[in-house]
Amino acid sequence: MTITLDDVRAAAELIAGQADATPLVRVPTLAKLTGVDVRYKLESLQPTGAFKVRGALNKLSQLDAAQRAAGVICCSAGNHALAVAAHAEQLGLPATIVMPVPTPFTKVERTRRYGAEVVLYGATLAEANERADAFAAERGLTFVHPCDDPLVIAGQGTIGLEMLAAAPELDVLVVPIGGGGLISGIATAAKALKPGIEIVGVEAARYPSMSEALAGKSPTSGGLTIAEGIAVKTPGRLTLPIVRELIDDIVVLDEPALETAVHTLAETGNLIAEGAGAAGFGAILADPGRFQGRVVGTVICGGNIDARLLTSVLLRGLARSGRLIRLRVEIADQPGALGTLTGLIGAAGGNIVDLSHRRMFFDVPTKQTHVDVIVETRNAEHGAELAARLKAAGFPTLRLSDRSLDGTVED
Repeated sequence: MTITLDDVRAAAELIAGQADATPLVRVPTLAKLTGVDVRYKLESLQPTGAFKVRGALNKLSQLDAAQRAAGVICCSAGNHALAVAAHAEQLGLPATIVMPVPTPFTKVERTRRYGAEVVLYGATLAEANERADAFAAERGLTFVHPCDDPLVIAGQGTIGLEMLAAAPELDVLVVPIGGGGLISGIATAAKALKPGIEIVGVEAARYPSMSEALAGKSPTSGGLTIAEGIAVKTPGRLTLPIVRELIDDIVVLDEPALETAVHTLAETGNLIAEGAGAAGFGAILADPGRFQGRVVGTVICGGNIDARLLTSVLLRGLARSGRLIRLRVEIADQPGALGTLTGLIGAAGGNIVDLSHRRMFFDVPTKQTHVDVIVETRNAEHGAELAARLKAAGFPTLRLSDRSLDGTVED
């Protein structure tokens, strides 16, 4: 084992008062929804919006004088970059952050605000990482790895100490897995304090790197995911054996499950989480029966979700639940027809969100037109009732699919 409980305790003493001891909370609305007693560790409330501050601070605080003078470097497109930049500024260290060129502008600017030198290089994180390695060698900088460093792992492990101190009755911990630093640190602390506790990891289906490595399979990771914080193609060299030794199981979630978790946390739990931050809850939501009758802890490990992406997730969630529906209605292309249609929708209790005519591109008679309308409804049953009313009133109505790219499905 590369780290011990004593290492985690030492990290806790070192970062005390500099990284926040975030709350561990119950959320009654989510408990009612899932039927599971879950405690949520809100690392999304850290100053930089994610748990990464703990490991970064533990690492940076233990550099010697020469390393401090030369400065540090890391490669990241998100939370690790923010953590290193923030605490380098706090400790008065020069920091260089290498980020892939496609990194969202907001993350680049937030990192620069901490005084770090931001270098945009390469189309992927792997290309950016090669540049960071070269910079580190050329300039004599200390490379701060996001997960594969004993001091970083120990720093993340302080979350486990805090969770069990606040709720020693915890039976299961459900923790997102990317490179493995978070779950390795938490498991090291938790298993030492309570050997019988179960540790369940959660990966994105498009990046199952840890579970594949444990099974001896060739890596298949790749593609876009809402959980970019755990979109890691290769697990850590140090974290892999820790996970093999201490983790009881790994759950893999597809994109709809991850999206649903983000949406449910926001709408039902009033908690804002990024995709990776919602992954632990996503595993509970996807299979609540597995956790029935047990006291479960999970980490909302980050809340740095782009506002536009969050908006999209929330709207897609409404569509999935049938509270936002798309209808294509055939009407006569004459004065008053559209007013009659909208009046019927309003009388049925539907709220029109968007509406557009489709005269040019459909196989309809010249004196008729299609109207595509997006309607907010109370629930799926209300949506079906609304469509039935339009048909009964003489308006041919087609319910457009929210799941396929091309086709439509009859309501």
